[in-house]
Amino acid sequence: LMKRFSSSSVSEDLGCRRGEFSRKHYGSVELLISSDADGAIQRAGRFRVENGSSDENTDYAPGTWHRTDVHLENPEYHTRWYFKYFLGKVHQNYIGTDAEKNPFFLSVVLSDQNNQRIPQYHSILWRKTGTQKICLPYSPTKTLSVKSILSAMSLDKFEKSPREIFHPEIQKDLLVLEEQEGSVNFKFGVLYAKDGQLTDDEMFSNETGSETFQRFLHLLGDTITLKGWSGYRGGLDTKNNTTGTCSIYTVFQGHEIMFHVSTMLPYSRENKQQVERKRHIGNDIVTIIFQEGEESSPAFKPSMIRSHFTHIFALVRYNKQNDSYRLKIFSEESVPLFGPPLPSPPVFTNHQEFRDFVLVKLINGEKATLETPTFSQKRQRTLDMLIRSLYQDMMPDLHKGNNVLNRRSFSDVLPESPKSTRKKEEARQAEFVRLGQALKLKTTVKGDTAANLATTSFCKKEPWESQSFCSNFPHEVVCADSWGQSLLVSTDAGILLIDDGQPSVQVFDKTLQIKQMNVLEALDLLIARTDKGKDSRILVFRLSAVQKDIETKKMIRSKYDCRENKLERTKGCHLYAINTHHGSELRIVVAIRNKLLLVTKKYNLHNTLTSTSLISSPESPVEEFQYIREICLSDPPVVMTLVDGPTGDSDNMICVAYRHQFDLVNESTGESYRLHHVETNRVNFVAAIDVYEDGEAGLLLCYNYVCQYRKVYPFSGGSPLVQPSAYDFHFSWNQVPYAVVCAFPYVLAFTTDSIEIRLVVNGNLVHTAVVPELQLVASRSDIYFKATATVTGSSDSRSKKMSSKSSPQTPTAYEKPEFPIPSLEGEVPCKNLYKIPLSNLVGRSIERPLKSPLAPKVIATTTSSGIISLPVTHSLSLSRMEIKEIASRTRKELLGLLDEPMPKTESAQKLKKVSRRQSDPKQGAVRSSSSDRIVSSSFEGFSERRHLSTSSDPDTSANREESSPSSYPFQLFSLYDEDIIDLK
Repeated sequence: LMKRFSSSSVSEDLGCRRGEFSRKHYGSVELLISSDADGAIQRAGRFRVENGSSDENTDYAPGTWHRTDVHLENPEYHTRWYFKYFLGKVHQNYIGTDAEKNPFFLSVVLSDQNNQRIPQYHSILWRKTGTQKICLPYSPTKTLSVKSILSAMSLDKFEKSPREIFHPEIQKDLLVLEEQEGSVNFKFGVLYAKDGQLTDDEMFSNETGSETFQRFLHLLGDTITLKGWSGYRGGLDTKNNTTGTCSIYTVFQGHEIMFHVSTMLPYSRENKQQVERKRHIGNDIVTIIFQEGEESSPAFKPSMIRSHFTHIFALVRYNKQNDSYRLKIFSEESVPLFGPPLPSPPVFTNHQEFRDFVLVKLINGEKATLETPTFSQKRQRTLDMLIRSLYQDMMPDLHKGNNVLNRRSFSDVLPESPKSTRKKEEARQAEFVRLGQALKLKTTVKGDTAANLATTSFCKKEPWESQSFCSNFPHEVVCADSWGQSLLVSTDAGILLIDDGQPSVQVFDKTLQIKQMNVLEALDLLIARTDKGKDSRILVFRLSAVQKDIETKKMIRSKYDCRENKLERTKGCHLYAINTHHGSELRIVVAIRNKLLLVTKKYNLHNTLTSTSLISSPESPVEEFQYIREICLSDPPVVMTLVDGPTGDSDNMICVAYRHQFDLVNESTGESYRLHHVETNRVNFVAAIDVYEDGEAGLLLCYNYVCQYRKVYPFSGGSPLVQPSAYDFHFSWNQVPYAVVCAFPYVLAFTTDSIEIRLVVNGNLVHTAVVPELQLVASRSDIYFKATATVTGSSDSRSKKMSSKSSPQTPTAYEKPEFPIPSLEGEVPCKNLYKIPLSNLVGRSIERPLKSPLAPKVIATTTSSGIISLPVTHSLSLSRMEIKEIASRTRKELLGLLDEPMPKTESAQKLKKVSRRQSDPKQGAVRSSSSDRIVSSSFEGFSERRHLSTSSDPDTSANREESSPSSYPFQLFSLYDEDIIDLK
């Protein structure tokens, strides 16, 4: 009873939206002027003002805002490499000077990547300009030299070759160098301002705060007594009470935070300027201004505060009517962009969410401020002084012949010691490790390092959390693309159509080898590049014809059934690209060696996938494409991307990468312009991603470890303006990726064993997920990847037992949102397909759901308990109120409180389209009886079991604990994130 059907979807629209972003979410720069009571101008300054998005289409209401992009940027447990990977472990340190006679230090360790049994080389290069960190893959058959490591860091020429440092005391000095990156603990100012106060003297002179201010302080942290305080003190006196008797302190995600509260610092009636208070708050990089009064009263401006040190002000107002806080952020113009962006409107009725948001925003803001010229130049001078001083202390030992420096240059990393000196070397390494572990313990006890794990709940759902899509996938994947909720995959066994929970369907046999493909549902097209070398071609299929073959099971096409689907002039192609933002036409650029072939397909929006077009359209769409022109390049392109011009008329461009450069090619004239030149000996081109900031084109150029953002302005006089701009920026990955995916606000880099997640607007690191044997499969809409997982005979039963004995407040290990781990010895490794929903990453809901070509027909069945069970489909399209109504009635039915049948309302009719999976232990379950009811729900990979028991028999309770979820008659349906109803 499986009916195959095809339908239109918004996967293309969603995929196009993925490349759109705007810096306006992070505020706009304004000139702010403050005046005294007489109206005379006192001070002025340029600040970036964040007051929530002004988007007219935003429908957020106060108290209903739930975002997932509230993250600490460059978290210390991801960035403090020396403390995390090196200290207390056997590793090697080198010293040398570059061609400009500037000293440098290099540290290398062979470590296990996050205890996932993935050996990697972690390398840190210490120079006066800062630290550079990279990961290099480990190969048991290939030794890694110091020279190759430095070459990967673009350091090829030396004035003095690197020598190894044996002395264990070097660990103390290198830890000091790492601490120059910034403090792991923070001190923030809190200034209380009454209604109508316009000068800093008035604000600092407030002896006490109001009741609402005290509640705000209690929300921020705990009140601690300063005398005898042993934790982080933030510059306050903890011995003689010279800076007050109490303060506000908290620990947030492993960071200690001390607040300098104006009303808690010493007050002087004689000193109107309150110098003692200004001495602390005026020297804080970030200050919170808590302002009383209505929103209509005169607002605070940063220019009211006389401080050259404070760069960020967070204005907080409290509204008694709806018990909410409003937030506004002022950042000095030179401070780089930092997240999270404020919601629209910036009003929080959930006080705990407000606290978490404010603390994350302030921590990210202080880190961003350290990158401004004022602080970065000071840090660079300090780092340069420390490195030179350490170099001068180390080099005399080389000439004295002490056993501090190794005279071998470019020795293998972690070399095998000769037998004659092995015992001596083992003793040295033991002392090296002992001192490092003692130093690590001392640093931890002092509180000078962040916790390895964030102190937030494990149950927090992250946007990049993956979902299992297909278990135990046995085939090698060549390429793939999403088709609705299904995945069209080119494998070594042919072309397969895979859907979650359903058997795969073969579409083409293995004689057709597809190397690159695009599924364009809105245009009813499948575009593919087949074979290789001289035999490669571009094939175009009509999706409806492929769908018809699947429905009727008429035949499995082979290579010889596709002769009519070949595009002319494309023989011998090695690469093609299509425009992601389809305007009035589809554009395809085909690369045949050093020639580019431009092909277009004109289409009408009314000729999308409809029942009439399915009947009238010919099976092969080849005749709908037309050849436009041929463009010759100097070399065959390795990477190719189409960039849409602002008008689409003679200003569309092609970005190509070859040799050591990225070029822009005008589609109309064929003229090429240099976009970026790579100044390295070896270049590994990864991607050129077209992104559109407020409608203006830009490019993310990815090669080696580097990702450059270049804004491409419209053509002026026949040539594009590609000169450097203030909007351009660049950042470095920790490991060389083989693929990069942009999903605003994130950009994801895929390596062989990890996913590195950063922010598009500033390149700051957010998270690194270890994924063994990772292979990116598809990323045009949802992101699919293949990875290794473990399969053991008792894993299911063991996890069920663990689940039944764990409380809901303490998630077990398998319930945490982690990526798969590699197989242990004796276990059978297998490859699974996983999916990261794009809607989770971009933070926007899908207007209408994607229907799968393999979606089953909705057929109602009756369970033994008399409750109707519906099979799952992905075609849920209900309004929020309708979903709440359905969920309320469903809850009453489950609890036996609703005996009358549901009325045949419009919502009830739509409920028939909602499906419930059967017999899937990964999903939730509901069991109903006269004595007890167990409601177990599963949303997006999180399991939570609730026991609603009316029986006091412990034996029956124990039996219920051991019951398997799969034994329950039917299951709850799962909704999108924003529509999940908590059934209590």
